[in-house]
Amino acid sequence: MTPLTDDRLRDEVRLLGGLLGEVIRDEGGQDLYDRVEAVRQASVAWHRDAGAADAARLEQLLGELSLDQAVGLAHGFAVFSLLANVAEDRAGKRRAREQAAAGARADTPEGALQRLAGTGASTDEARDLLAGALISPVLTAHPSEVRRKSVIDRIAAVSDLLDACDQNDLACAPEVLMAGLRRQTVILWTTRLVRQAGLAVQDEIDTVVSFLERVFLHVAPAQLADWRRRVGAPELAPFIRIGTWVGGDRDGNPNVDGGVLTAAFRTQARAALRHYLDEVNALGAELSLSGSMSAVSPELAALAQASGDRSPHRADEPYRRALSEIYARLAATHPVLTGQPAPRAAAFAAGPYAGPDVFRADLAVLRDSLVAHHGAVFADDRLTRLVTAVDVFGFHMATLDLRQNADVHERVVADLLKVAGVCEDYPALDEEARLALLAAELASGRLLFSPYAAYADETLKERDILLAAAEALRLFGPQAIRTHVVSKTDAASDLLEVYLLLREVGLYRPDAPETCPIQAAPLFETIDDLRASKPTLERLLKEPSALAVARARGVQEVMIGYSDSNKDGSYLTSTWELHEASRALLEVTDAAGLRLQLFHGRGGAVGRGGGSSFAAVVAQPQGTVAGRIRVTEQGEVIANKYGEPDVARRNLDALTCGVLLASLRPPADQTFSERHGDTARALSRASMAAYRALVYETEGFVNYFRAATPIVEIAELKIGSRPASRSASTAIEDLRAIPWVFSWSQSRIMLPGWFGFGSAVEGADLDELRAMARDWPFFRTLMQNMEMVMAKADMTIARRYASLVPDRALADRIHGAIVAEWDRTVAAVLAVTGQDALLAGQPELDRLIRLRMPYVEPLNHVQIELIRRRRAGDDDPRVREGILLALNGVAAGLRNSG
Repeated sequence: MTPLTDDRLRDEVRLLGGLLGEVIRDEGGQDLYDRVEAVRQASVAWHRDAGAADAARLEQLLGELSLDQAVGLAHGFAVFSLLANVAEDRAGKRRAREQAAAGARADTPEGALQRLAGTGASTDEARDLLAGALISPVLTAHPSEVRRKSVIDRIAAVSDLLDACDQNDLACAPEVLMAGLRRQTVILWTTRLVRQAGLAVQDEIDTVVSFLERVFLHVAPAQLADWRRRVGAPELAPFIRIGTWVGGDRDGNPNVDGGVLTAAFRTQARAALRHYLDEVNALGAELSLSGSMSAVSPELAALAQASGDRSPHRADEPYRRALSEIYARLAATHPVLTGQPAPRAAAFAAGPYAGPDVFRADLAVLRDSLVAHHGAVFADDRLTRLVTAVDVFGFHMATLDLRQNADVHERVVADLLKVAGVCEDYPALDEEARLALLAAELASGRLLFSPYAAYADETLKERDILLAAAEALRLFGPQAIRTHVVSKTDAASDLLEVYLLLREVGLYRPDAPETCPIQAAPLFETIDDLRASKPTLERLLKEPSALAVARARGVQEVMIGYSDSNKDGSYLTSTWELHEASRALLEVTDAAGLRLQLFHGRGGAVGRGGGSSFAAVVAQPQGTVAGRIRVTEQGEVIANKYGEPDVARRNLDALTCGVLLASLRPPADQTFSERHGDTARALSRASMAAYRALVYETEGFVNYFRAATPIVEIAELKIGSRPASRSASTAIEDLRAIPWVFSWSQSRIMLPGWFGFGSAVEGADLDELRAMARDWPFFRTLMQNMEMVMAKADMTIARRYASLVPDRALADRIHGAIVAEWDRTVAAVLAVTGQDALLAGQPELDRLIRLRMPYVEPLNHVQIELIRRRRAGDDDPRVREGILLALNGVAAGLRNSG
């Protein structure tokens, strides 16, 4: 970051903070403003010196807060976090422009193509790779994103006002700008940042669709058009395919059923069709070309002639007549796919489109006629952008994955087999017996389900959602649903059970298994599952049914989980085991003559695979990308990476560039795995031993965790639509990885992102580790991500969270162990990197984090105070609201905490 960019960032933070201060004073009163300032100053003084007097002053201020004041203070700092993020995002856009002007970065299209050329790879090779590529960010709903859509919209409005100044818009006159910013700040201040009622799945659907509609629907087609120009391929097929889990992920979420899946597709289709209708209407207003003054193609003439538009005013305007017909057919399609009439009725009735391909073909007739008779000025215009949007989004908008736990499938299949008289006790069978039975059933056309028999509610619910999936595929086509992810996969039978259930609803045909539109994809999550992933996939691909589906696609998808493997064995161990499992899985698919398509289950926090997507893709083992990758985008990261068009475009390009570089780089780049593999394995073993000794083997650790983090509040306040734990148990093993990581992030320990590394490095060859950090993309990315999360950790604030533990001896013992490993890890990181401070090698990131922390830390202190009150028995709804606000504000300030 140049000094100029840095200064402007600080200026914008001060501008927005100053406006917020004025609004707090005017709207909330001078007393609230004074208390906000007092707590902020006391927090800074306490953090700087951590002396007894500073601690006492901070405790006194917090203890004196009334509930209304505590909630107001949390609200104020949370709003400031959101406004500061606007300034930071804008600084990022300026920095990207500066770096592009100074010399192309590797994560930009120019930079990636230049680097490929430097290794001998041509633009033609990039074009050929993209022609068969699949790059899919998959949006998922998780409790670390607790902001309402109303809040996201207000933040976007503030950003738009400031962006207008960058473009020398007339609205940038100082008095106009300040009035606009103040207006938005007042609205934001008086808007509830968090929901009063618990989150429903439809709320999560609406949030995801708002990003699809406001950002992706415009950015993804523009990005595709740009890459088509860069690689000289005007008809390059879409390689960015946006995915979603919301409405299809029922693993541990009892609220997802067939009705919810149907609602998800209807909501997505409404957004897509509304956009298409608006664009077709706008084109009708624009394309007023007269047939008497302009030649048209025979196809366009036929389309206009077949139109139901009989207006005499458009008798010699073939393009408008054709567009009237297209609009009428789209309007007729709307109720078919959404269950609601079109927002603006057509002037006449017409039949609905059978699918997006027919709609696209009609649009192409107009475009081709315009280009043929009027030249290239019509080759890249509004009509062409609409055609590209249909290429990318169809009528379904985003591909929806199904996901369910393998244990559920086992129970459902067991119920079906038992009621049908095929097998009395399926769970008692060993793996080979299960596979033999499932193979026999998959070869048979006889269905197990009978409408006259009685089944468990779980069985009926699973059948209903698969029936809804079959209907969605009929309405929206094969891109609507492509994958059924199986959580907790540890055997090949877990995948065949899915195909058996798909057979029950007509999606898997024993006489033509290759036509099955949905592929069962294993999700390997724990360390043991990752280590066993190779034999599991080998056994699966020996089954004719699974192999037929994979060969029809040429691909076998496998999902690998960053979250549970981290919770199971430490950040270092998880990262290494994922690396090794990826290489092993590639061997399996290569042997089967298939391509491997890895689906990376990453979260926002480093403990869940977070960090730079570009760096993560480039660091993948050789051959495991090969033009195809899917990556989950979760929690607050969706808003941070895709909250506005410029930022979203930059992130989609970075993901594309990472795929190109990882796929086309010279093989020599991956010799590090062989050279340093033994060292990495030794580090992994030592890290896992240290981590498990604390988390799973230390007496009282669960009690410490539940008291020294907001995990209880996260679970009880129902931030997301699904439970925080898979069962009623309080065991770490049963806790979902998302609230596990989110809790440690909120308490500023960030334990899943670093614990164990210090112990692992003790006694290791530092010279080799330094070489690994310098030359090996895998290890370099691991180190950079760990530094980033450690820079956001704060052991002094963590000590205040530890004060929430009723057993002081337990608190001192476990907090002391955590701090001791922290000290070892900081020393290890500095020794390996040769730096004198964390992030010394990443000064831009260091400055951004330092700028952010002064307004995050007061939220931690308020959160602690309100948690203390709640646990003491204060059940006032305002306590709940204040805790949610503090959770929201800390997540916004840390930016990748979930």
